[in-house]
Amino acid sequence: MTATKSHAYFTPEEYLEIEHISPIKHEYLQGQIVAMAGASKAHVIITGNLSARLVNHLRGTACIAYATDMKVRLPALNIFYYADLVVTCDDRDLRSDEDFIQHPKLIIEVLSDSTEAFDRGDKFADYKSNPALEEYVLIHQTQILVERFQRKSDSLWVPHVYRSGDTLEFASIGFTGAIATLYENITQLS
Repeated sequence: MTATKSHAYFTPEEYLEIEHISPIKHEYLQGQIVAMAGASKAHVIITGNLSARLVNHLRGTACIAYATDMKVRLPALNIFYYADLVVTCDDRDLRSDEDFIQHPKLIIEVLSDSTEAFDRGDKFADYKSNPALEEYVLIHQTQILVERFQRKSDSLWVPHVYRSGDTLEFASIGFTGAIATLYENITQLS
């Protein structure tokens, strides 16, 4: 997802205007607008299953979970990304009427063959620049496998791997649940 110099430069404000009326989603990378690919059936099911769990878990708290259509803004890097799921508990995000958040506590990406390297590499590195982020989670869609990275300091992210039969934990929001619930209604798993 590297932007080339031959494309037009868009300001963040122009990007937000374009994105507001566009029928497809785009991410914004330092002046470049990059179209996003569609999601597989398994991707949509996993995102929906987890979204339902998180919304119920966060009900009555000062946190809110957003699925698929909420942008995360990284102003220091001049970037907007769409996360598959994002949770914010920051009052500045909750009071804002913007179509993005800037203070995510938890970001979750469902991996696909076309996005896995980027989600693990550059995207994660960019997300790490946000001091509000406490956990980053990668969910595999072809096997029962979840990777959680928890911030211990600015330069230390501790990984934890969950497999079939495990109980997931997202410490940043006090969530625990069976990993199997993420994969309900998916028949093709390796």
